[in-house]
Amino acid sequence: MGLIALGISSCSTVKPYQKQYLNDHYMQTNSLPNEKLESETESYREGMMGGTDGKAGGGCGCN
Repeated sequence: MGLIALGISSCSTVKPYQKQYLNDHYMQTNSLPNEKLESETESYREGMMGGTDGKAGGGCGCN
């Protein structure tokens, strides 16, 4: 019975004026702790050097 009450109370409706705050944490720059790792992984996957800091890099050259 307690689990049902807990489950029902955890489901709540978000009011329209509260929706603007839902993704604020994720929309901030450098807000994710593993953002540096994700950036490096993307650079390796894309096959370029310095592709995320504005420098021209290698890669296949097929834009």
